[in-house]
Amino acid sequence: METIRMINKAVGILFMLCYSYQVLYMIVSLLNGTGKSTEKSKIGKKNRYAVLICARNEEKVIGDLLDSLKAQTYPKRLITTYVMADNCNDLTAEVARAHGAEVYERHDAEKIGKGYALDVLLNRIKEDRPEGYDGYFVFDADNILAADYIEMMDRTFSQGYDIVTGYRNSKNYSSNWISAGNALCFMRENRFLNLPRYLLGNSCSVTGTGFLFSRTVEEEMDGWPYHLLTEDLEFTADQISRGRKIAFCKEAEFYDEQPVSFRQSWDQRIRWAKGYIQVFFRYISGLTEGMVKRLDFSCLDCIMNIPVFILSAVSFGCSAAAAVLKLRQGATFISAFSASLRSLAVSYLVMFMLGVLTTLSEWNKIHASAKEKIAYMFTFPLFMFTYIPVTAASLFTKVTWKPIEHTFSAGKLAELGLSKNVR
Repeated sequence: METIRMINKAVGILFMLCYSYQVLYMIVSLLNGTGKSTEKSKIGKKNRYAVLICARNEEKVIGDLLDSLKAQTYPKRLITTYVMADNCNDLTAEVARAHGAEVYERHDAEKIGKGYALDVLLNRIKEDRPEGYDGYFVFDADNILAADYIEMMDRTFSQGYDIVTGYRNSKNYSSNWISAGNALCFMRENRFLNLPRYLLGNSCSVTGTGFLFSRTVEEEMDGWPYHLLTEDLEFTADQISRGRKIAFCKEAEFYDEQPVSFRQSWDQRIRWAKGYIQVFFRYISGLTEGMVKRLDFSCLDCIMNIPVFILSAVSFGCSAAAAVLKLRQGATFISAFSASLRSLAVSYLVMFMLGVLTTLSEWNKIHASAKEKIAYMFTFPLFMFTYIPVTAASLFTKVTWKPIEHTFSAGKLAELGLSKNVR
């Protein structure tokens, strides 16, 4: 019992040491008000961009993304859109061609996942367009872009950054507590992690989609060498370990679809959790070296992003083990689990306050009714608690990439007030 208590206490202290600096991030973000960028666009040549979209059976939504690309305020002649129809057995390729994209198709039953598809796509583009591009955007097929998205990203990119990530919003925040929980996590990362990182000169983090990298990065990568379960975190960790700073453009807003069923959410998040573990062990050496030799705080920040859910799962496991031992020693159910219940209550309150703070800060960006916004602040902690079994399961099971079905089409956007963004 004493051993379990000590482990739990050590985990709690480690958790505080690892993440207390994020309080500073929160203060910086709040002091920055709306988080409005103060950068001015440099006058000079306009950049030529390739848009990279890897899609597997996305015929229901990919047309909306391609339409939003056509509606961009950035000069259309400088944007070329490429779609990799990856192991599709529907009309994704045909829909993409009908919407004006240059389409490649890949069929590989062994190398499954976005990372492999991106690798093939970049190499095909290099063969067909050896002159290359100034920058490369990466989107998922379910994304939709605000009309000025590329214009805003170009403004930040033109300041000399090699990698820029945009503001990830949700198309279906109000679907249910699961979609709202996921969306609120991304909004928190936008406002209270990536924004203060950017303002303080630290590196931000790429979250799957809606980001841009330069020709320099593309030439260094020579394709897309990131094939772990979370290729976005792998890309982030590798670039930070090399000393690069990833910028954040708050004004570049895009929308994606969140899972609405617990099964799909579980499949997605167990892949993320397993991928976090993979990235930790592959890049911990390079990140530690950058932290020690260059005194690069971004390396420490990246490392700390990885074990958060593992620490939470260990703490929960210790509390549960202690409660079971008390029961075996003759304690009543209430007294055995009193410490666990207090811990859960404190955790709920902390998560609730984070949900409230994020919701209030980003109130006008959340496309839901006021009643729904308030209700989902209360369910946000419950959603976060589900990460505990997800993380625990990822430690002991084999995890493979599974597709997430997307069905939320632009026809529903008018109800949320998004139609004005995708003219």
